[in-house]
Amino acid sequence: MIKIYHNPRCRKSREGLELLENSGKEFEVIKYLETIPTKEELRHVIDCLGITPENLVRKNEAVWKENYKGRLLSEDAVLDAMIQHPKLIERPIVVNGNRAVIGRPTEKINEILRFS
Repeated sequence: MIKIYHNPRCRKSREGLELLENSGKEFEVIKYLETIPTKEELRHVIDCLGITPENLVRKNEAVWKENYKGRLLSEDAVLDAMIQHPKLIERPIVVNGNRAVIGRPTEKINEILRFS
């Protein structure tokens, strides 16, 4: 099942959701600000993306700049920061099985739709 980690207040996330709706494929919407992913879920997403936890962080967010920027953090500490402050999680993220993309630009989501 395709999943989109979605923030309705984000234009890019809304565009990603619209692309999925228009694809005709079945998918699940996870509003990650309301249903915060567990550490295991974040690890799975990060593994599917093939990145490090820090690469999933929105580093321009004030909470990152004020509390974490410039600090040497373990991967667990970065995951804990995203769980404590889910708005730090990059968006939208579309997961299809063991593959995932960050939908920036939105067209990247098409890469993941081929595998369903």
